[in-house]
Amino acid sequence: MFIHETKVRVRYGETDQMGVVYYGNYALYYETGRVEALRSLGMTYREMEESGVQMPVLEMHCRYLAPALYDEYLTIRTIIREMPAARITFDFEVLSEQAQLINRGMVSLAFINTATNRPTRCPAKLAGLLKPFFN
Repeated sequence: MFIHETKVRVRYGETDQMGVVYYGNYALYYETGRVEALRSLGMTYREMEESGVQMPVLEMHCRYLAPALYDEYLTIRTIIREMPAARITFDFEVLSEQAQLINRGMVSLAFINTATNRPTRCPAKLAGLLKPFFN
């Protein structure tokens, strides 16, 4: 299992009139978690796309447990529980500044060959970077 944490500060524009994070912004927080998790492994989205692989979202689930507030410093915990094949699933836990679990989520993405627009296997480089976490 691979786990990565990244921090984000809630910006004013991400909130509603009550200073609570608008529900749709959690998809952006999940994306931030995914991008930074892959970067921490040594592979960027840009590098993957330049190698001819794209990752469209297949499915997303989100469970709101407590509000995130304006100017709060959130921790986005990104978890990969299984070695990816033709798809990869990321689980998320969003924690408040007080380390309270305020949100859980899941995003599943496919690996698509850019030239053929057909499903493909997880890129070899990414599989190699993840392998030590699943032995």
